[in-house]
Formats: sequence, structure tokens, C-alpha cells
Amino acid sequence: MGRLENKVAIITGGNSGIGACTAELFAKEGAKVVISARRVEQLEEVAGKIREAGGEVLVVPCDISKKEQCSEVIEKTIQAYGKVDILVNNAGVVDSGLEPIEKVTDDTIDRLIDINAKGTLYMAREAAKVMIEAKAGSIVNVSSVAGYTGGGGVAYVSSKAAVIGMTKNIAMRCAADSVRCNALCPGSVVTPMTMNMKQDGLDPNMMGAMAKHADLTLPVSRPNEIANAILFLASDESSAITGQVIVIDHGANL
Repeated sequence: MGRLENKVAIITGGNSGIGACTAELFAKEGAKVVISARRVEQLEEVAGKIREAGGEVLVVPCDISKKEQCSEVIEKTIQAYGKVDILVNNAGVVDSGLEPIEKVTDDTIDRLIDINAKGTLYMAREAAKVMIEAKAGSIVNVSSVAGYTGGGGVAYVSSKAAVIGMTKNIAMRCAADSVRCNALCPGSVVTPMTMNMKQDGLDPNMMGAMAKHADLTLPVSRPNEIANAILFLASDESSAITGQVIVIDHGANL
């Protein structure tokens, strides 16, 4: 307990799954937590749990694909708490069909790139401005094993690979200012978003190609396993770690 005492942490996609689990864990560890997502009702449910447990939380609705809304999250955090110590870039979407290169639609490309890549970059940009001025901060970007190995729909893979690239770039630029940036690449995780995917709608050719390169018999991860890794990278315990990309998948993609 107390690993994030006196820290202010923004968590995007804080309404469910990994984001909600991370928000609750951070609050238990002493952080003042700011959670954002598009679904306000779900955000308020998470906030209620945090408050019931004695934590402090601020709800700021945000669609990260809208850069002005990303700016508002940072501004409202500064207004409430005066600083931003941690940004967890967790918000993201998956494609519903693992669309391969020859079948991917413009709508899928636009939606995944706008949210997963551009949205993550918008949030990182606004947080980095504050952190660079303060000469302190930690950004944790939640990418995906898909962006690391290439296994997934082409638009999703592209969007998550972009997150890995921006992580390394941000870390390189900000190291001299004591601002760290790392990426986590979860494999399959049991969350409401992944559980709602319909298996019969997935492209069989892409599924077959992926199956050749992953051990699907190994366990899938739980949100708390990802949250624990996020906590480590957000905390001062990882003060020497920046620009790193860590896969969390029980070894399924070795």
C-alpha cells in the first residue's frame, strides 16, 4: 500500500476491464485518480466503487479521438489537483472481424487509427507538456501483442504498432526531462470488450495464420495481471525504466 501516495494519475478507458481494474488499484495505492471514457454511466459506477473503498477519484468523460476532449482531461486534472504525475493510455477498440489486408475496410482503418493511434498520441502530447515542465512523470501506453507480433487484423495491428513506435520516441525525447514512457503489450485478456467478440465473425484465413505462431492452449490474462504491471511502470519502483515494450501473455507468443 502507498506505492502511489500523493500521485495524480489519469487513466483513459477507465470505465471497464483493464482501465477500471487499474483505477481501483491505483486508488488503493494512494493515488488521486482521474478516469475518462465515453460511457459516463460506467465511469460513475467505477468511481462509486473507488469512493466506497476510501479512494479519491475525478470523472472526466472523453472520446480520445477528439483532440480537444483530450486537452480538457488534462486541464480539468490540473484544475482539480494541480499536476499530472501519471498517464495510463489504456483506451482503445478492437476490430470485430480480424480483417486482413485484402479485406480491410476504410471504416475499420479510420476507426482504429483515430482511436488507438491518434487518440493515444493526443493524450500523450497533452500530458507530456505538463510533465516536461514539471521535470517528472510516467506515461504507460497499453499497446497489444498484436502490435508486437503482427497477429491480428491489419488495421488493429497497425494502430497498436504505432503505439509502440510513439512510446520509444517519447521516451527518447523526454529522458533528459525525467519523464518516462513505456508500453505494455497484453495478449488475450478476459474483458467485456473481448468477451463480446463473435468467433464466427472472425476471418478464418487470418485466424489460421495467427494459430501457426501462437500457443492457444496457454492461459489468457486477467485484467488484474495487466494492472499490476501498469502499477509497477507508473510507480517510482521503475524509475530507471523507459522506452521499453513488455509483452504480457503467459508465454503464448514466444
